[in-house]
Amino acid sequence: MKSIVWILFFLLFATGTSGWANGNLDFTLHKIESGKKGPTLLVVGGIQGDEPGGFNAATLLVSHYKIRNGAVWVVPNLNFASIIKSSRGVYGDLNRKFSLLNRTDPEFSIVKRIKSIIADKQVDMVLNLHDGSGFYRPQAVDEKRNPLRWGQSVIIDQESIDAEPWGRLGDIARRVSAEVNETIFDPEQTYHVKNTETRKGDREMEKTLSYFAIMQGKPAFGLEASKDFPAHVRTFCHVSLIESFMRTMGIEFERSFELKPDAVQRAINGSLALAFHGNRILFNLENVRENIGYVPLMKGATLEFSTNNPLLTVVGDQGGILRVYYGNRVLTTIEPQFFDYDTSLKEVTLRVDGASRSVKIGEIVGVNSSFTVLAKQGWRTNIIGFHRPGMEDESGLALSKKDFQERFSLDREACVYRVEFYKGNKFAGMILVDFHVPDPPKTHLTSIPRVVTLNDKPHTQRPIPHSKSRRMGW
Repeated sequence: MKSIVWILFFLLFATGTSGWANGNLDFTLHKIESGKKGPTLLVVGGIQGDEPGGFNAATLLVSHYKIRNGAVWVVPNLNFASIIKSSRGVYGDLNRKFSLLNRTDPEFSIVKRIKSIIADKQVDMVLNLHDGSGFYRPQAVDEKRNPLRWGQSVIIDQESIDAEPWGRLGDIARRVSAEVNETIFDPEQTYHVKNTETRKGDREMEKTLSYFAIMQGKPAFGLEASKDFPAHVRTFCHVSLIESFMRTMGIEFERSFELKPDAVQRAINGSLALAFHGNRILFNLENVRENIGYVPLMKGATLEFSTNNPLLTVVGDQGGILRVYYGNRVLTTIEPQFFDYDTSLKEVTLRVDGASRSVKIGEIVGVNSSFTVLAKQGWRTNIIGFHRPGMEDESGLALSKKDFQERFSLDREACVYRVEFYKGNKFAGMILVDFHVPDPPKTHLTSIPRVVTLNDKPHTQRPIPHSKSRRMGW
């Protein structure tokens, strides 16, 4: 049987010193570039942390799209601290800080850096994703459906700007709305164009990200999905609009899921992975248990971790417990143990369903029937969930799923288990064995590196400067 391999590639670099103690989980910029000449679309999600339709849609662009010409730049987690807290804004409304802002504001640096991205000469158009109240309708229908509501609207600040070829904002917004409306089946999802006419004295809208972009001569639109819909339906609505804008700009793309609400939901909840210390420890977070105990982290060192999704991060509490967040959801908590590390072990040999193979540290291996870790001189095997009294080294044993205590599995289906390796008292790394049948698909994971300061004490998330963010692909 073929093994299932999940690999994370790392690009760890120096970061700033502001931490979670200051509410500063920094945003990431992802440049999905085709390498071919064409326009560049900037998509911003998560400016308000209680609007998951927007930040999930932006994240799907990062994880599930290929761009065939031009480029799409994505900031999926602009207000990461508020996303985690499921708050509109832990330091006030970030979307009201793009006019005048005091340098002492905790989010001053965030605003400064996203402004520099918007103003970049390569950016041709800006989309700002929101989830809004009710359903915008040009004429009042009822309390939820009237001109004062925001949901299911494409927002423009004015009818046009002097910016060819996409300066006719009203025409573009109406064309996009009409195109999307032709593909929907639920009349409630119908889109309308809302012109805030910001220059006529709307002081609140003058403070927004979209209006700042307009002032830079960049066509900009606010996309609003109704909060009355479940998060995955809002995400579907956003993705439908974004794709229409890409077609309008002539940006060709591919996506890896069908554009239907249920398929969008599966894509949102798809493969998620987290790795620590240069891939010595790797967790598949699909259907993960609420708590993972006794995780061997490096003693006296900064905790380096990488994820394959920009909405995944790790935050520590004052008790030393690590909470793994996916957007505003806590997927699991991790209880660490601290060890010295020996990083010289690169791979081990397993017999999987009767066939021998080399397995690199940090791989997930699919098992149909049984597996055996072949003994390696100088190294000790500790298989979590299996116990035989008096046995210190658990290599050389043919084990099947029935040999494991289910409560030690990583997943709720009791199919995924840890196999750890030690040299003396030093931790060397782990692999995972997965008894799912049929096998999960082989998946290539690209990492988003982050750093937490541990040192066996309460720790903080440290930010990644946007200039260090990398192109994120398929």
